[in-house]
Amino acid sequence: MNAIPGAKPPPLYELARAEDRISFIYVERCAVNRDANAITATDERGTVHIPAASLGALILGPGATVSHQAMVLLAESGSTAVWVGERGVRYYAHGRSLTHSSRLLEAQAEAVTNRHGRLRVARSMYAMRFPDEDVSELTMQQLRGREGARVRRVYRHASRTTGVAWEGRNYDPTDFDASDDINRALSAATTCLYGVAHSVIVALGCSPGLGFVHTGHERSFVYDIADLYKAEVAIPIAFAVAAEHPDDIGGTTRRAVRDAIRSGAIMSRAAHDIRRLLLPDSTPSTDIVPLADVVQLWDERQGAVAAGHSYAMVPQIGDEDDEW
Repeated sequence: MNAIPGAKPPPLYELARAEDRISFIYVERCAVNRDANAITATDERGTVHIPAASLGALILGPGATVSHQAMVLLAESGSTAVWVGERGVRYYAHGRSLTHSSRLLEAQAEAVTNRHGRLRVARSMYAMRFPDEDVSELTMQQLRGREGARVRRVYRHASRTTGVAWEGRNYDPTDFDASDDINRALSAATTCLYGVAHSVIVALGCSPGLGFVHTGHERSFVYDIADLYKAEVAIPIAFAVAAEHPDDIGGTTRRAVRDAIRSGAIMSRAAHDIRRLLLPDSTPSTDIVPLADVVQLWDERQGAVAAGHSYAMVPQIGDEDDEW
């Protein structure tokens, strides 16, 4: 058989782990292509090379076009591609997982489909916002109330600190420019945070749609994870940028968010937080980038049995009556 043409994909164990990656790169009004093992972004100012293997998310803004080979490299590198624009955020594609194990995905599915398991994870998420309080017995309604009060305090504090007037979250998802400065900055900041959270989630092999606090949306788990850091990253940065009244409020906000994500080690924290939420009793594992594929077959009695074996010689009830 002839070899498959094209560059050979790098082994998963050679790729950077999710928590060790660059947070995101935002590009717009340019052509995205591939040059060897780098993504290139070209516009009238020239060409920039982006290391795909260490990239968390490539966020493509208005006017960006991407080649087939660029998407191939992103997929092989386990990087996430997210298309965004002034007229709202839409998610279209992501690279493959950085793990060949379904352990976290199975734990996520088991917890989200079990009332007690889902409540445990949701309470754990809220407990991260209230480290000095015991929320283990609170209902979801009580938790939502406390979270709402906390977020209002964060907004009021940011408003007083920066002098930016705050009259509530008010924006048109179909028209970015229709909002005031603070709401445009908040939209840009949360979009970046969602992209980073999405990239970590898919890199770990989890489902973006199986949320615990949020539900019913294809990115419910993305919103769950991003909300853990929104008050720390997105809100204060948005107010600080709005206070400066920059000409390009979206670009200024994105760059500030990227710096905060790096200095705050948000990608590393998100990866560890997801593992801790879904597998609270496990120890830190290195199987996020396994050296080999592990595929098993499900068995209703044994749980899992080895794949790649012929089970035809195992006596089965009624075998003596079978005719082939």
